[in-house]
Amino acid sequence: MFVAALLYSSVGHGGASAYLAIMALAGVAPGVMKPTALALNILVSAIGTVRFARAGYFSWRIFAPFAATSIPFAFLGGALTLPTLTYRWIVGAVLLVAAYRMLLPAGARAPVRGDPPLLPALFLGAAIGLLAGLTGVGGGIFLSPLLLLTGWAEIRRTAGVSAAFILVNSLAGFAGHLVAVRALPPPVALWGAAAVVGGVLGTGLGSRRLSVATLRYLLGAVLVIAAFKLFFT
Repeated sequence: MFVAALLYSSVGHGGASAYLAIMALAGVAPGVMKPTALALNILVSAIGTVRFARAGYFSWRIFAPFAATSIPFAFLGGALTLPTLTYRWIVGAVLLVAAYRMLLPAGARAPVRGDPPLLPALFLGAAIGLLAGLTGVGGGIFLSPLLLLTGWAEIRRTAGVSAAFILVNSLAGFAGHLVAVRALPPPVALWGAAAVVGGVLGTGLGSRRLSVATLRYLLGAVLVIAAFKLFFT
């Protein structure tokens, strides 16, 4: 949990996809995985939001249209309870996307072209919010590559916007989940402490490229293994 929070928070992410992978490998029940990942996401993304904003890497013009539609749809997704098999396949696919994002070459992004158009941002925000609420991730693993590959933001601003986006979606998804289920596993306090320490250190490093390529590849491998564990168990 500490390593996941450290690596993910350094680029503005909350780490939910990694927390899901860790819990999948540990055999945690699917019904417990989603709210736990969201709770840890809230802690880490709150730290990231404050620190990236203070450093000047945040844009309301990019954040607002995505967040406006993602928040209600994240709440809706969090309130929905999927069949176990369906949940496993969706989360497995999300983990594979996260693994791909972790292993993506640094140069695989477009030149910055300006703020996103309003209507596409509203539509994409709703789609990402619903998927975030359904799966227990904050949506940053989808928003960050979208902003980078379309050229709507550079890497540091992407990190700042993603941290805030993950925070509001995680809060909405967690609130929606509490409508149906009101339980978190006992170890969540210890996991939360590890995630907070990792988040503080990771966000302190900002969005700079860290000399942790080996750890990034290892984390990507864990995500892939966990995805296939969900697919075939």
